[in-house]
Amino acid sequence: MIFSELQKQARLRLLKMHFEAKVGHIGGNLSSLDAMLYLHHKVMQKEDHFILSKGHAAGALYIALWSLGKISDEQLLTFHKDQTKLAGHPVPNWIAEIPFATGSLGHGLGLACGMSVGNKLQNKEGRIFCLMSDGEWQEGSNFEALVFLNHQQLKNVTVIIDCNGLQGFGTTEEIASLNLKKLHEIFAVFNFEITEINGHEEADLKKLSRAADRPQIFLMNTIKGRGVSFMENQMQWHYLPLDDELYNRAKKEIENL
Repeated sequence: MIFSELQKQARLRLLKMHFEAKVGHIGGNLSSLDAMLYLHHKVMQKEDHFILSKGHAAGALYIALWSLGKISDEQLLTFHKDQTKLAGHPVPNWIAEIPFATGSLGHGLGLACGMSVGNKLQNKEGRIFCLMSDGEWQEGSNFEALVFLNHQQLKNVTVIIDCNGLQGFGTTEEIASLNLKKLHEIFAVFNFEITEINGHEEADLKKLSRAADRPQIFLMNTIKGRGVSFMENQMQWHYLPLDDELYNRAKKEIENL
């Protein structure tokens, strides 16, 4: 399947899942979905690991795993239901592809570093990909992990930051003067390979495949609510669920892309 068709099918299934569950967090799922699809279909090998630090985008991870046949349609129907394994934030260890519970922001990078050191001590191969949000970089724990990552030079760790510019109460610039340029300046202090990419274009996402001899950080320009015009760059879609009218409108837009 060509990647653009995979993107369309995944967006439609994500919207359907959220609509049926009557829950929000759709905007941030759509900003990160393309990267998760590309990683899981085109980049990651059997020995690699993925950590979703921005756990509120769990829906996108479930859809990426669904697209691989790791999660069934029947399981997607339990999304956000009582006693589900497909909770609003990832539930760990029921499937190998979800090793940690995340979503209390600021912990994913530390987990990735710990996993990297563990692999090193056990002489295990494999890359570790950690997908984070831009607003998450207001968490001090990330900077502790950043210092550790730099000191240990964990070259098998790849950090991907979903820079959609919006968080729960406004833009990242309004709340903490945080934007892509500022993040680049912070990371430039360390000995990392820093790359800016478009998080929705296959030609740019291909750069995630690149191995390096030092830790990599990808600053990923994305659009919150990507693919649905009334959601794009709108903070309220950090929260809102879809009603019947909006679901049908969103579905039609994506089908016509």
